Amino acid sequence: MIKKHASATWEGSIKEGLGHITTESDVLKNQPYGFNHRFEGAAGTNPEELIAAAHAGCFTMALSLQLAEHGIDPQILNTKATVSLEKGDAGFSVTKSHLEFTAKLNGADETAFRKALDAAKTGCPISKLLNCDIELDVTFED
Repeated sequence: MIKKHASATWEGSIKEGLGHITTESDVLKNQPYGFNHRFEGAAGTNPEELIAAAHAGCFTMALSLQLAEHGIDPQILNTKATVSLEKGDAGFSVTKSHLEFTAKLNGADETAFRKALDAAKTGCPISKLLNCDIELDVTFED
């Protein structure tokens, strides 16, 4: 079993307060986040951005594995994840993670590639964690 941790500290009210996030690896160390980072576009991170980064990274690693299992040698894999935070009757919820992936097939079988994409989309641990709609758009370049 692998366990990783991160911590967050918050001081003040929701709108005027400020938090700091630190990851176990110190890649993020006292990184500021707050209402203005989350809802007003101020510089700094926010939980949705961190979830998007985790989903893009996890999906791309899972795809690398799936491609190898389908006999496809991946060269460069690039995924963008966009996480949607929406306000509903019960408050705010992450409602969607939209994955955008572009690939050059380099002679690989498109059907096998699509099977690998679908397996990575449903099989990556972050996809399994998210209780939201996960969309995947793929563009194959010449």
